[in-house]
Amino acid sequence: MSESGGGRPAASKVAGGILISRLFGLVREASLATFFGAGPHADVFRTALRGPNILQNLLGEQTLSASFIPVYSRLLAEGRQHEAGRFAGAIFGLLLAAAGALSLLGALFAEPLVTLLSAGYLADAARVAAGEATVDRFPLAVAAVRIVFPMAGLLALSAWCLGVLNSHRRFFLPYLAPALWNAAIIAVLWWLGAPLLAAAGSDGVPLAGRDRLLLAACVGALVGGLLQFCVQLPAVFRLLRGFRLSLSVRVRGVGECLRNFAPLAASRGAVQLSGYLDQLLASFLVAGAQAALGWAFLPYFLPVSLFALSVAAAELPELSRLDVREGGDELRRRLVAGWRLMLFPMMAATIGYLLLGFLVVAVLYRRGEFGAEDHWLVALVLAAYSIGLPASGSSRLFTNLFYAIGRTRVPARIAVERVVLSAVLGAGMMLWLDRFAVAALMPAAPPVPRLYLGAVGLAAASALAAWYELVRLSVAVRREVGSPGLPLGYAVGLLTAAVVAALPALAVWRWSPLPLLPTALAALALYAAGYLAVTRLAGISEAAHWLSRRSGSTDEERE
Repeated sequence: MSESGGGRPAASKVAGGILISRLFGLVREASLATFFGAGPHADVFRTALRGPNILQNLLGEQTLSASFIPVYSRLLAEGRQHEAGRFAGAIFGLLLAAAGALSLLGALFAEPLVTLLSAGYLADAARVAAGEATVDRFPLAVAAVRIVFPMAGLLALSAWCLGVLNSHRRFFLPYLAPALWNAAIIAVLWWLGAPLLAAAGSDGVPLAGRDRLLLAACVGALVGGLLQFCVQLPAVFRLLRGFRLSLSVRVRGVGECLRNFAPLAASRGAVQLSGYLDQLLASFLVAGAQAALGWAFLPYFLPVSLFALSVAAAELPELSRLDVREGGDELRRRLVAGWRLMLFPMMAATIGYLLLGFLVVAVLYRRGEFGAEDHWLVALVLAAYSIGLPASGSSRLFTNLFYAIGRTRVPARIAVERVVLSAVLGAGMMLWLDRFAVAALMPAAPPVPRLYLGAVGLAAASALAAWYELVRLSVAVRREVGSPGLPLGYAVGLLTAAVVAALPALAVWRWSPLPLLPTALAALALYAAGYLAVTRLAGISEAAHWLSRRSGSTDEERE
């Protein structure tokens, strides 16, 4: 089966792998909601993964791909396969050393790391002693971090595999591999958690059982990281020529890769810093706020990863082969074509989450320990996040264009500006909204409020900062390659189509006699079908593209 070629077929392979992986991610998050609800254990699991995620993003994924792929792809295009193999071996050795050292340090210094990630946990002991809380999250988070932190090194090495495979135009496997990481966590949760849930009384799963289940899920995450890395190795070593493991920085291409890596790491570090600040601020809110942010972020980020990142990832090796001075028109053409393809489903997701997000949360999480108050908070956070969804997706495409032309410092600088703005706005909006209880918005409010709206303020600030980043990147793109001529009228048309398609779905939600879950499934299916129908009738060509992909009728998609 060949995976050669770029453009839409490659983007489809990326999207296919990401879709499967993200679906497993949704099942993972639904499982966590089932067994922990929006409570202290869900917060701790989120904190335990934050440190490894920061390290993974700094050393791997988009950072490594954007610095490694342009150099490696260029060596392949010049017919220097053995030099490309030596370059890949040197980068692997350096990455292995860095990831191993940082993973060890993370496990050894788990206590100060938890203090940095979730300083609000330090007050839990006093709250437990005063009878205001039932769980001291700090020691539990320290134990969880020590188990899960070495996973970060494995995931960074997995990103190296992705860089090699993408450069050879093998897209599906590296984006499918994270499904194994999610599957390992899911398997552990249900294997050990299902008996606990079945035996639970009216007060839910006992705290001791939740403690054991949380630490077991961390072990599952570590095993899953190993599986994600190992499944890609056979395909990688079939493609490499002249591979030699080393730590040399004198191998051709290594110096250029490292020079590009620094601003890319700064850019990704800025993104991670934004997530870190949100988690740090949320740790001072009531238990469950961190979990609510994470549960809302997953469906929010799903269309970004499926459509923005898939198109950008598929185009990066092709754009890296173009000379910006000679291929400016082609760069702009690819940018606009990718932007239109990406924006078509993302506008649907934006309106869907704003108007029907409550139903999305019902389908994903409403079971087990995840109750009505949790449901309302996550739905409101999702709606706030979704305001910035089109901007976040568009920014991914613009950022990858800068990576392809070697101007990595531009998006890094803008990302830092975004982080500062998000943090300032987030702190203010969080404190303002945290005065209001979630229960005040519920038709059947609980007698004692448990959750408040501070997390909604953090999500809204993140959305506003995303629009700022997009505006700044748009100006920079015009300066570097000329105006791409993004069709704003097209975006307005998609927005209108999405609102029209949402009206019948809202009617089903309002008047359906069925229980919540079947009503939600019916309304969401009606919305998706209505959006495709309205845009197809309006003559929007991207509707035909997505419909033909679903039916499998396009020749370019066949292998």
